[in-house]
Amino acid sequence: MTHARDRIRISGMRFWGKHGAAPGERERQQPIDVDVELHIDCEPAAKSDDLNDTVDYDRIFHHCEAIVTQRSFTLLEALAAACLSEILADERISEATIRVRKPRLLDGATPEVELTRSR
Repeated sequence: MTHARDRIRISGMRFWGKHGAAPGERERQQPIDVDVELHIDCEPAAKSDDLNDTVDYDRIFHHCEAIVTQRSFTLLEALAAACLSEILADERISEATIRVRKPRLLDGATPEVELTRSR
């Protein structure tokens, strides 16, 4: 039984990547901030205290890092969707939300895209 309120969050990930729609944005690296929220039944891990019974935060971090640093997207929406696709490959995750930001892009303003996908 999935516990609807169980969540794992990984916040404040910062990577450097070449993403953007404006001229020149994809020619230089820019900071990209990423937060994820995962809906997963945490009861098995809480009972076993075994990493194999939950999501490995390090693995999620490195999946997002690889997508942001090794690929290039015009839109933050496409970048976020690629990360979600990789995250949801773990069938234990019933739903995931990702927030992707480009800090200080617009004269100090920070555009952010938030996507949520469920199985």
